[in-house]
Amino acid sequence: MADLGRVFAAGRIGGLELPHRIVMGAMHLGLESRDDEGASLAAFYAERARGGAGLMVTGGAAVNAAGAGGPGYGVLTDAGYRSRLRRVAEEAHAAGGLVALQLFHAGRYAPPSASGRPPVAPSAVYSRFSRCEPVALTSAQIADTVGDFARGAEYARDLGFDAVEIMGSEGYLIDQFLSPLTNLRDDAWGGDAGRRGRFGAEVTRAVRAAAGPGYPVIVRFSGLDLMEGGTGWDEALAFARALAAAGADALNVGVGWHESAVPTVQAVVPPGTWVRYAEGVKAAVGELPVIAGNRVTRIGQAAEILASTSLDFVSMARPFLADPRIVAKARGGGAVNVCIGCNQACVDRSLADREVSCLVNPRAGRERATRAVRTAAPRRVAVVGGGPAGLQAAQRLAVRGHRVDLYEAGDALGGQFRLAARVPGKSDYGETVAYFAAELARHGVRVHLGRAIGPADLDLLRSYDGAIVATGVRPRRVDIPGADLPNVLTYPEAFADGAMKGRVVIIGGGGVAADLAHLASRGDSPLGDAERFLREHGLAAGAVPVTGRVPVTVLHRGARLAGRVGRSTRWAVLAELRRQGVRVVPAIRCRRISPEGVHICGADVSGAEGGDRVIEADTVVIAAGQIADDVVPALVRRAGVWHRVAGGARDAGGLDAVRAFAEGFAAAEEAATEIAGEIVDGIDEEGPGARGGAGPASVGGPADG
Repeated sequence: MADLGRVFAAGRIGGLELPHRIVMGAMHLGLESRDDEGASLAAFYAERARGGAGLMVTGGAAVNAAGAGGPGYGVLTDAGYRSRLRRVAEEAHAAGGLVALQLFHAGRYAPPSASGRPPVAPSAVYSRFSRCEPVALTSAQIADTVGDFARGAEYARDLGFDAVEIMGSEGYLIDQFLSPLTNLRDDAWGGDAGRRGRFGAEVTRAVRAAAGPGYPVIVRFSGLDLMEGGTGWDEALAFARALAAAGADALNVGVGWHESAVPTVQAVVPPGTWVRYAEGVKAAVGELPVIAGNRVTRIGQAAEILASTSLDFVSMARPFLADPRIVAKARGGGAVNVCIGCNQACVDRSLADREVSCLVNPRAGRERATRAVRTAAPRRVAVVGGGPAGLQAAQRLAVRGHRVDLYEAGDALGGQFRLAARVPGKSDYGETVAYFAAELARHGVRVHLGRAIGPADLDLLRSYDGAIVATGVRPRRVDIPGADLPNVLTYPEAFADGAMKGRVVIIGGGGVAADLAHLASRGDSPLGDAERFLREHGLAAGAVPVTGRVPVTVLHRGARLAGRVGRSTRWAVLAELRRQGVRVVPAIRCRRISPEGVHICGADVSGAEGGDRVIEADTVVIAAGQIADDVVPALVRRAGVWHRVAGGARDAGGLDAVRAFAEGFAAAEEAATEIAGEIVDGIDEEGPGARGGAGPASVGGPADG
């Protein structure tokens, strides 16, 4: 464990003293426009403040209607939104936290539907992100927009926020002015690097003046935009110095645009990859505080960054979705629910203007509606299945005070997460399993490994007050001649060490097939993960030495490989497979499997009409989907016990881990409601004693949520 002394040293930004060096980075939650007087939004921040967060930065507050990133964004000219924000500041302070309001303008990234008008930008350059061409701002409109940022700072101060952060990274309006790709002007606001940077500097200067002396002004800007032909490194450093001169109290260094061809926050990006660029900014601005971030997932990683560099703070955003108590646990111990970088319930939902949550923590964004309550009359509940749905259900029931037995047919917990953890970039999936295992032990859940539930267990099932069945899925069998040959593996078998040998052919087109292709083709390298990533993407000099890589071909019937993988991740996964030389053959039919390989025909097969060809293979893997494991659901119905079925056991169609965790959580809530006796007042989500106290606190007290 890294020395946490530097992490928990007090820090200062402007006139504000921070209790430690971890900043909770901005996240658009989709709660900003919810019509509940700000209760849900405030509950989100308050729970994280109670969990030890120091300075928390809100999701982007649009400074005017044209700047909103979508219909779910709040706009500061809306009095109702300002009222919701006031509640956020009040409840965050009551919970012991500090909160900064992020001042935001999407520019050409705003969809036309946000304001009913085309988006605005420095120049009329088409955006692949919003899929439209913006209208170029006039000089008068630019001046008005600068004024809108300044008024945003006045609102923040008057609403009780402790600081503001100007959003100038990730390709939003300030970045659009800075970049030669999107600023084609030749006036006072463009034409050379100095004039392109003027808008960001003027916004900072105006916000500084409006906020008043001592009030902290943070500017988030792109230290590296990762856009070919975009802002160069020297220009970025010059811009950083201009922001400091304009009155910024700290710089928060972002990386990449939404249109960049290099992934920045996906699981394929090794943690800590981008820290070196924040170090470069720090060297350029001297004593001014600099905040590093992007793909820092653990407090221990932050401690190493702070100990080995001159950086002042580390920003962590999604880790606070996964575990709102991540800071408190670093101080006092306890298993941490680690962000796995999947993007599925957070970034992907945000891009679709939906309410954000977290795959491994379905409570995220629902804190107000899902306070834990303990029953005065605990019931005995059986959970059958130790995959994501079963782990979540057992943990939630135990938090609510029920006596839980978990039965898992395998020799270890985790289900399909155990397989995913073997994929390069997904090792943190194993940390999720470890977290839930620790939670079950802490809450007294009795775990029975290697214990399948079968027809002889009807009386056992009847001995419980209720059961949750989460037995998951099993591989779909395929009707292909030769599928029983010794070199043909099911996908669970293929995840074993050394199982995929020689020339590998994978039959299937889903996310599992893509994971297996990545696993087989990745190979080993003596380089560290971050250095390998940077070299592979042309960001560091030198070749990437690789050994152990095997040739892989993926065969699938559809037109799109991994079609159900989320918007923010699929393109990065496919780019990684291309980089590793994986061959993808779509729109085919597998006729048979022979010792020579897989015989196929279809649209992508050359040769005479009706003929076929052989894709040579030493190992063939069947990854053609799953079917529900429906044996135990039928037994529970026969037993006549109260039950719910969750995850893949309920329906294998469209199954993903987001649904599995969410259904496990929901099933536990239904069980607690429908079979529980009298309830007592709300308690801390982690259960009695989680914060060193003696027991439950009253509803609305400091441990509520």
